[in-house]
Amino acid sequence: MSVAIGLPIFRRGKVRDTYVLPDGERLLMVASDRISAFDVVLPTPVPGKGETLTRLSAFWFGQTDGLVANHFLSTDLPDDDVWHASLAGRAMTVRRAERIDVECVVRGYLAGSAWAEYARSGTVAGESLPMGLERAARLPAPIFTPAIKYDHDHDVTISPSDLREVVGDDLAARLEEASRDLYDAGAAHAAARGMILADTKFEFGWVDGQLTLIDELLTPDSSRYWDAATWRPGIEPDSFDKQFVRNWLLDSGWDRTPPGPELPDEVVAGTVARYREAADRLMRPAPVDGHGGTG
Repeated sequence: MSVAIGLPIFRRGKVRDTYVLPDGERLLMVASDRISAFDVVLPTPVPGKGETLTRLSAFWFGQTDGLVANHFLSTDLPDDDVWHASLAGRAMTVRRAERIDVECVVRGYLAGSAWAEYARSGTVAGESLPMGLERAARLPAPIFTPAIKYDHDHDVTISPSDLREVVGDDLAARLEEASRDLYDAGAAHAAARGMILADTKFEFGWVDGQLTLIDELLTPDSSRYWDAATWRPGIEPDSFDKQFVRNWLLDSGWDRTPPGPELPDEVVAGTVARYREAADRLMRPAPVDGHGGTG
């Protein structure tokens, strides 16, 4: 469900609705409780999800602003807005950017679609990997697997060399470097709290000619988080992201075409718990001795 407010719509995504603020230079990003899987928005909302995504994105933008410029301004809303109460906790104001239509994915572990491709052909994003890797294995080094929009709702993974052909050598190199820096910072932060950042995706744009991180950042919607205590090569460990929903959908027999099925109460409750635990663990101070707990 979208939140009805008196501002012109800028973009309506699978999860976020973005509006243009009166000055035209800022946007209001509202995170809904919608959840998507396999490029389909499911009919069942996940209560509180929008607040969790906003809280965690704001946290990460603050943590990483010394690495890469980002569009985040504030989660505070003007007091005179009549729609303030309905958006509290789920909205943030950001700088308006010219979006670069590339999803910048970094993978430190072999999971999801990357595992499926590797199992078929020994490659990920068309690039060869060492033979004999197991599912959920830690990769020898993180890999960059960008994706481009095939249509409005579907992304197609391409190789880094293909990305250079699409956006040029210079921008491709800058996108990869920024993505790797952000992944490394996120993975180290998560590790200190007993979590593994298996993979994640970033989006970028231009603000006043500067390459700028936009959209969300290192949330359970855009990242695959595992419990480090349960990780073993060969099986995917307990996760704190929407893989829980994907697994139920795969077991349900759904053919991945719209409309998606209603989620049962136990799947909704399990998703709520996983998202909240991810945010709580990631935002807690690191243990003094530097070793993550399983919390």
